[in-house]
Amino acid sequence: MIVTAWNNGQHHLSGAGYGLKLDAADRDRYFHREWQSVTLELESQAKRFDVNIAKPSFWSNACRELISAEIGCWLIQNGLAPWTKGMPPKLILESMGGNRFRLRKAGK
Repeated sequence: MIVTAWNNGQHHLSGAGYGLKLDAADRDRYFHREWQSVTLELESQAKRFDVNIAKPSFWSNACRELISAEIGCWLIQNGLAPWTKGMPPKLILESMGGNRFRLRKAGK
């Protein structure tokens, strides 16, 4: 699925305030409300980490973001953040089965 990088308006070098915005249809197709979290792996990194989805904002029509400083650090390290206002990068989030997902840059 195609996701959009997201930031809360404060571009911290720590990666805080960054995440991924999902389309509501993709969220409803690939994510399940009974999950507390999803496990995310990032392209070119061996480390996996969990992202909380057991919150009303993830399941609302307005928000739908996976938020994590690890995502932010990866975006920064890969030159994808910060971005020009109104032009966040698009990325690919692949379902690996169950609550596991892999994030990668588009075009790979």
